[in-house]
Amino acid sequence: MTLASAAPKALSILRSLGLEGPQSGAYAGRWLPTGGPSLAVHDPATGARLGEVRQAGPADYEAVVSAAQAAFLRLREMPAPKRGELVRRIGNALRERKQELGALVTLEMGKILPEGLGEVQEAIDIADFAVGQSRMLYGLSMHSERPGHSMKEQWHPLGLVGIISAFNFPAAVWAWNSMLALVCGDACIWKPSPKAPLTAIAMTKVCAPVLEAEGLGAAFSLLIGSNEEIGERLVGDRRVPLVSFTGSTAVGRQVAQKVAGRLGRSILELGGNNAIVVSDRADLDMVVRATLFGAVGTAGQRCTTTRRLLVHTRVFAEVERRLRQAYAQVKIGNPLEPGVLCGPLIDARAVEAMQATLAQARAQGAEVVYGGEVLRLSGAEAGGHFVRPALVRARHDLPVVQHETFAPILYLIEVQDLDQALAFHNEVPQGLSSAIFTADVREAERFLSAAGSDCGIANVNIGTSGAEIGGAFGGEKDTGGGRESGSDSWKAYMRRQTNTVNWSRDLPLAQGIQFG
Repeated sequence: MTLASAAPKALSILRSLGLEGPQSGAYAGRWLPTGGPSLAVHDPATGARLGEVRQAGPADYEAVVSAAQAAFLRLREMPAPKRGELVRRIGNALRERKQELGALVTLEMGKILPEGLGEVQEAIDIADFAVGQSRMLYGLSMHSERPGHSMKEQWHPLGLVGIISAFNFPAAVWAWNSMLALVCGDACIWKPSPKAPLTAIAMTKVCAPVLEAEGLGAAFSLLIGSNEEIGERLVGDRRVPLVSFTGSTAVGRQVAQKVAGRLGRSILELGGNNAIVVSDRADLDMVVRATLFGAVGTAGQRCTTTRRLLVHTRVFAEVERRLRQAYAQVKIGNPLEPGVLCGPLIDARAVEAMQATLAQARAQGAEVVYGGEVLRLSGAEAGGHFVRPALVRARHDLPVVQHETFAPILYLIEVQDLDQALAFHNEVPQGLSSAIFTADVREAERFLSAAGSDCGIANVNIGTSGAEIGGAFGGEKDTGGGRESGSDSWKAYMRRQTNTVNWSRDLPLAQGIQFG
């Protein structure tokens, strides 16, 4: 199916954002005449061809890095509140195009329209956060051990920031990094997933005019190309002191090793195998609502997707019954259509991976108690990658349970008490997001304690998905340890400098050393 035969709604979305015809895969203050291999983009809900991107090559890479470096040299001299003003205007530009951009996220990636709009709202929210942060890049003053001396610590712009994002959040992850990086005085080079390049182009087209008006368009540069031509260069480039990578743990390890090998910095947002602990004192209505969104939203393709449900034995049967009932009411179909709660997986490979995982689960003794089938929808959706979300009753120690599958599979695991729940919860290699549902304050506080959840995010009576901008986002163990978005995450995009000033007429040495 070609673009010409795509639904009128899809065509309208593409036209509104200037995405008709072949698109350049490189932006460096201007769109470069890229001549690399053509990348076809398809709608995962229909199989229709949405567009074409001419990928960047080595020459384009060098042009982008050079332009971004020049932009950085100007940005670092600009007062931080002035940089914040640029981000404020960028946020307003995104506000004006929220509807079209949100629809594009849905069209290209497959999450339902409310989630697509919510993702663009995330980009707007982090821009608002960054504006405030631009006036709060705080250092410290310290007392010197030497008389007539003062000490302080300050933060300076770092340089170029490479942002490698994943398909499942094609707008928000870039925004989390780029908005903070810009107020910190850095220039960004974005390599988006080849599975969602049109969103990256559209976001760049919306934001670029704000920067171009100041001669700083290359501060938000873009490179769409293969891992061999672009990704490996970006990761290995000493001119890029920080690389922020979002993706699988396996690839993240490679990125971390290569960046560390040149003594660069990395922010890693990798796998999640997130669990909700359900106490026998939990509000089960809340449990079902939170689990349904956490496990089925984005068709299970979030790093914060709920993948394990650790349920107290006293309420296990009732929770399973309620979930089966809730899952049966989930409408599956084109994510642009009202009422649909579960859209397609990103591609055929994702469907195959889900089916392989379910086969492994059965072979290891687990029982699929609901769903899991590949769906063949009629009409335009016949070419889409649809599945029915699965509920799987399993033991905690099955190898398949320890592994993250990027699909809507929820493992139901019975536990005897909170001690056992915490042991099962923490035994997996990943450590991103977690939650407990309970009305017992002692259980809640224990879950949040040092002896509780070992994840970077731990919630009480709220699910694993839906990170808020104000808090630092990221996890531990195989999740990579990186932090983005709120709190003091801005420090990752700056370099720390300690200053000592001698305002006396003497030159005493530290530690009382006498020399000469």
